[in-house]
Amino acid sequence: MTDPSYLSAIRESYDTVAAAYVQLVKTPAELDPLSRAMLAAFAETVRAAGLGPVADLGCGPGRFTAHLAELGVPAFGIDLSPRMVEQARRAYPGLTFTVGSMTAPDIGDDELGGILAFYSTHHTPPDQLPVVFAQFHRTLAPGGLLMLAGHVGDGQLLRPTEAYGGRPVSYESYLLPPDRIAGLLEGAGFTLTARLVLEPAEGATRTHATFLARKPGRPSPS
Repeated sequence: MTDPSYLSAIRESYDTVAAAYVQLVKTPAELDPLSRAMLAAFAETVRAAGLGPVADLGCGPGRFTAHLAELGVPAFGIDLSPRMVEQARRAYPGLTFTVGSMTAPDIGDDELGGILAFYSTHHTPPDQLPVVFAQFHRTLAPGGLLMLAGHVGDGQLLRPTEAYGGRPVSYESYLLPPDRIAGLLEGAGFTLTARLVLEPAEGATRTHATFLARKPGRPSPS
């Protein structure tokens, strides 16, 4: 089956920028204190629940997968870009990284204790987000936790032609209002537990938001 054109554009673009991305994008330690705190809270909650591993969907070069592992959470990464997966495997040979799409991840129902989607859904057309969020809900165990973070806005559509040091890209970015993202998550069956909106830092233009959401229910006693 042929991938939708937007998935092909994402894959080809991140294959092109993979090496530059590693050099230019912040590591977990370089994030702002609030974002680091949200990651730590996510990891602590998932670890305490003990429901299963965390899938880092759209893992890129694997830095956040490795960060979760350092925080005591069993984690693995999936990314659409084979070149990004190569970078991740090279940097973190002790962890598992595979090529795949969050629109149809090769993960069983109720298998995960957590999902991290860190700046990995904003290239998805809004009408496809329900598909993605339904997959998040399907693969999480009852009581499992989702952390979704990314760029937000007033519904802008961005069509950059280059990124990460001037490399050519063909993906699009959709900057949705936080309330719309929250509504889509709730429509997929999630319960929102926290929301953090970070206004642009001095000299920056982008607003960022982080959502924590839980799949309702708990596993039945064995």
